[in-house]
Amino acid sequence: MDTPIAVSLAAVLLTALGIDALIYGSEHLIFLTKKFVDLIEWVAFWR
Repeated sequence: MDTPIAVSLAAVLLTALGIDALIYGSEHLIFLTKKFVDLIEWVAFWR
């Protein structure tokens, strides 16, 4: 993945998260963050 592609993908993701937080609030983002951390720990176990 080239740097411009990574930067544009990060910008799109952050914009989408920002819009989602403005519309629906940030409570579900905290839940998703906790689940993502659990997923990272689970993947690290299989590494």
